Amino acid sequence: MPILADYHMHSSFSGDSRAPMKDMAARAIALGYQEICFTEHMDLHYPASEECPEDMFLLNTDSYLYDLLRAREKFGEQINIKFGVELGLQPDYLKEISDYARSYDFDFIIGSTHVVQHQDPAFPSYYEGISTEEGYRAYFNEILTSIRSFTNFDIYGHIDYVIRYSKTKDLNYCYGQYADIFDPIIETLIANGKGIEINTAGLDKGLKEQHPCTEFIRQYRKKGGEIITVGSDAHRPEDIGRHFDRAADVLKACGFSYYCTFEKRVPAFHKL
Repeated sequence: MPILADYHMHSSFSGDSRAPMKDMAARAIALGYQEICFTEHMDLHYPASEECPEDMFLLNTDSYLYDLLRAREKFGEQINIKFGVELGLQPDYLKEISDYARSYDFDFIIGSTHVVQHQDPAFPSYYEGISTEEGYRAYFNEILTSIRSFTNFDIYGHIDYVIRYSKTKDLNYCYGQYADIFDPIIETLIANGKGIEINTAGLDKGLKEQHPCTEFIRQYRKKGGEIITVGSDAHRPEDIGRHFDRAADVLKACGFSYYCTFEKRVPAFHKL
């Protein structure tokens, strides 16, 4: 098992998970992991709907940190538990998001895009009146806009998350089709010392590859990118570490001989 840290997971402190934190930690220990990082959702101004209440992705960070410290006391001799957050970035609210990010001493911050022009691509309404390519491009451009103005994160999460939810998924999707946006995204991330993640959840969403696609990871490395984490995006104990053997193979194929973990926002590099 070359990867011993899962750096993207959610417990019941995230609005879309019911898993107790202690159950997530216990499962990671049983699987032989040395380190995990909880990255609970914090999406300010997430659009309310029948499926999602207005406060569904507002993180009670004080309560979360309290339980995380208790988990460290209980499991600290068996596994290293890091304090992370997954920040949903929206260009209209970056000042408010920035204020929040500075309010806690996180070990690790994932920047993510879940909302584009006040719509979540997870819902069919996102694609009403537009083509699949237009939906993808709007999403990728939202990422580029965010990272050009906001830098208080460590890696960008599931960069092609949008493809999970279209009717065609990744059937006609490839790096080259969106290189005009992907190239500046990668160049901006590298210029600001930011990383990316291999997010293996896509493989359980009907996709052929993980997030982001392998060619994106290869181009990130080719252009000089060095920081990369691996996360299952688990919302249940049984999903921790899923497809990590495949992730290790992708890392090696793209020119990486290591993966990263974080402590107090500083990356550490671990040989595969």
